[in-house]
Amino acid sequence: MIDLLLTRYNYVAVVLLLGIGTYMLIENSNLVKKVIGMNVFQTGIFLFFITAAYVEGANPPIVGHGGHGGPYVSPLPHVLILTAIVVGVSLTAVALALVVRIYAEYGTLDEDVLREVRADE
Repeated sequence: MIDLLLTRYNYVAVVLLLGIGTYMLIENSNLVKKVIGMNVFQTGIFLFFITAAYVEGANPPIVGHGGHGGPYVSPLPHVLILTAIVVGVSLTAVALALVVRIYAEYGTLDEDVLREVRADE
C-alpha cells in the first residue's frame, strides 16, 4: 500500500487538494476563505489533468532537427489547463469583487451573519 502511494504521489496530491478545497468551501463561513477554498479545489483539478496527460518516455510534440521517434505527449490537456487557469483567475477576481461589495454593503463577510441580516430585511 505504501509503495502504491509513493509511486502515485501525484494522485495523492490531487486527492489532498480536492479534499482540502472541499472542506474549506463547506466548513468556513467567511467568504474570503471560501474563495481560497475554491482556488485550492481548482488547483487540484489542474494537477489531475496534467497528471493524467503525462506519458512515460514520451517526447514533446515538437519536431526539431532530426525529429524524435516514439510516442508524443498530447498537447490538448495542457492547452485546456492554460485556458482553465485564465478562467480561474477571472472567476477569482469576480468573486473577490463581489466579496468587497458585500462587505461594503453589510459590514461583514460571515455567511451566517449575512443570512440573519438578509432575513431581517
